[in-house]
Amino acid sequence: MTGGELVVEVTRGDLIESAHRVAACSVDAKGRVLNAAGVVDAPIYLRSAAKPFIAAAAIAAGADTAFGLDSREVAVMAASHAGEPMHVEAVLSILNKIGMSVADLQCGIHWPYDEASADALRRAGATPTVLHNNCSGKHAGILALCKIIGADTATYLSAENPAQRLILEFCARVSDDDAATWPLGVDGCGIPVYATSLRNAARSFARLATLDDVSDSDARALRVVRDAMVAHPVYVAGTGQFDTELMAAGAGSILSKGGAEGVHGVGAIAGGFGCVSKVLDGASRARGPSSIAMLRRLGALDDAQVHALGRFAHPKVYNRAGHAVGEIRAAI
Repeated sequence: MTGGELVVEVTRGDLIESAHRVAACSVDAKGRVLNAAGVVDAPIYLRSAAKPFIAAAAIAAGADTAFGLDSREVAVMAASHAGEPMHVEAVLSILNKIGMSVADLQCGIHWPYDEASADALRRAGATPTVLHNNCSGKHAGILALCKIIGADTATYLSAENPAQRLILEFCARVSDDDAATWPLGVDGCGIPVYATSLRNAARSFARLATLDDVSDSDARALRVVRDAMVAHPVYVAGTGQFDTELMAAGAGSILSKGGAEGVHGVGAIAGGFGCVSKVLDGASRARGPSSIAMLRRLGALDDAQVHALGRFAHPKVYNRAGHAVGEIRAAI
């Protein structure tokens, strides 16, 4: 794969009907490239793949100890959760502990990603709240950071808010980048979103996995987040979600965090490396096949684990009648 291409093919019958190109980079904590596909030095927005580092910035400021946050609450701070009752309860618990309310969340409202949870709301004649937003845990964590440092909680979405400056500085530090020169956009939930290269992003995930080559205080914050994610993968994503199932299959050896527009970050704890990929056309359906293929190639997943992840490694294409008519697969 080094210097080559990673393509995810979508078949229908015997024909390749569509194809998605994927850029990817895997590095160790020192930044040595272990594997690469496509262009790895162009900036990309990490989107929600940055959430573990946003959570770690709050932990570095002492949010967990100041407010008595437990590991499930830390995990949901790093989550793109599915809006299940356990996720809503964890976010609400954070808000209660930091003395804030649902009204203080500015992430917007959408229906739960988890269909069972969405159906339960509809049957009850209820509508979703900001707590069901997949980013509500991250927002609660940022509010906790604001409370610790005395920043204005009403303007926590602003890139000029001291809490956001601390977050960007932390994220830049662990990825060997410069927050002052980063392209910044606005994420779907309203917070500043930064763009860095796949190479630098992979290094941040390698450091999250290994805790190497960072200061003691940063290592402590990364460890708290890493351990919470691995211990409670269902709080990071949701029942049956890709990140949840990948971490469960890794049995403590892998942490996983996806982002919008086909971004995916993985920290191989046992393997000692980080890997970040970007589906260039933003198609999320290519994320599972490409990430699993890379992890298998790098030895982070064995055949049994790949088999257990089969519905993500090579998901079927179904017609309206529910019959399998093709598949989505990585072609290396």
